[in-house]
Amino acid sequence: MSDRPSWEATGGRTARADAGGRPVRTSAGSTAVRYALVPVPKLSLDTVARSSGLHPDLVRRFVALGLVDAERDAAGHLVFEPAAPAILARVQRLRSGLCLNYASIGLVLDLLDRISLLEAALRGRGTRSETPPWT
Repeated sequence: MSDRPSWEATGGRTARADAGGRPVRTSAGSTAVRYALVPVPKLSLDTVARSSGLHPDLVRRFVALGLVDAERDAAGHLVFEPAAPAILARVQRLRSGLCLNYASIGLVLDLLDRISLLEAALRGRGTRSETPPWT
């Protein structure tokens, strides 16, 4: 018997947790647990800013707006998950491609995450709905 939450216990969501094993809130608003086999290296603010081509102050603003997740290390500096540069690139594409303000980008990101979860659930069931699509 595994100590990992079952698919049914998580409501069909992928499990995620922080380094201490505490459940964390995912971008879709659900709480889940993830067990890492090895510690995942965190990226510093300068590394994320350099790799995404943004100024560190803009990255700090994105953290304040909730567009990208960050934690504080023991020294109080911002540290990011390895996926942060990709998330920032997505924010910049939405900003430049659709001319959205940052508040609406947060909403669009939440909706895109929700769509991904629903599509994954449909693929997991292996069946398509019998009702015709809306369009």
